[in-house]
Amino acid sequence: MIALITGASSGIGKEIAKNLATRGVNLILVARRTERLLALKEEIVYNCPEIKVKTITADLSKEEQCFGLYNKVKDYKIDFLFNNAGFGLYGPFLETDLKDELSMINVNIKAVHILTKLFLRDFAARNSGYILNTASVAGFMAGPLLATYYATKNYVVQLTKAVYEELRSTGSRVVISALCPGPVDTEFNSVAGVKSFGIPSENEAYVADYAIERLLCGDLLIIPGVTTKAAAAGSRFAPTKFLLRTVRTLQEQKNK
Repeated sequence: MIALITGASSGIGKEIAKNLATRGVNLILVARRTERLLALKEEIVYNCPEIKVKTITADLSKEEQCFGLYNKVKDYKIDFLFNNAGFGLYGPFLETDLKDELSMINVNIKAVHILTKLFLRDFAARNSGYILNTASVAGFMAGPLLATYYATKNYVVQLTKAVYEELRSTGSRVVISALCPGPVDTEFNSVAGVKSFGIPSENEAYVADYAIERLLCGDLLIIPGVTTKAAAAGSRFAPTKFLLRTVRTLQEQKNK
């Protein structure tokens, strides 16, 4: 079996790669940082010498590189697609950099959309395959001070849900799931420009393992951790304005 993982050079993507290797899955690792990809490949091959690892350097904020990535691997029989690449940007919407926001939209939404579409066609044709789109518990609500990030994750959640139902209604054996973690101990904070999450975070290795297990079980929404499950459930019932104030208050703690 072969898995393609975007955003594989760090965080959840890196842990998914290491976890899959221990399960005997060959890997195609994709990220912008070549040196990190090569270091991860070396680590995986050392610990799991039977695993084949291919690395591809790509900037998925560029549409042509998303199509280029697919064209490079379309002749492989990809069994798993992990759309994990993404980042956040902290600050008031009036002040955040528009260029950075557009790049985030390209990575968090456009790349996920393109790769899901292209690989799903292949998976549907052979009636097998797994797609995991990394979203966030942020995908269930709006996020003052992380407005664009939350909005992108809402897109990922809703797209995944819709495609899931389309597949289910046709009896397809293709599985598509959205991973919706809360805070995870990754590089997210430094990239987003915040000091801390302000609330306890999950271990990235735990989140990766939980995600893979629930994906294999066919779960639509994969929400690791009791606290995160409670937050996701609560977001459906809390009054909108109250929820907005609560989320803003939590975000404000990130720079204290």
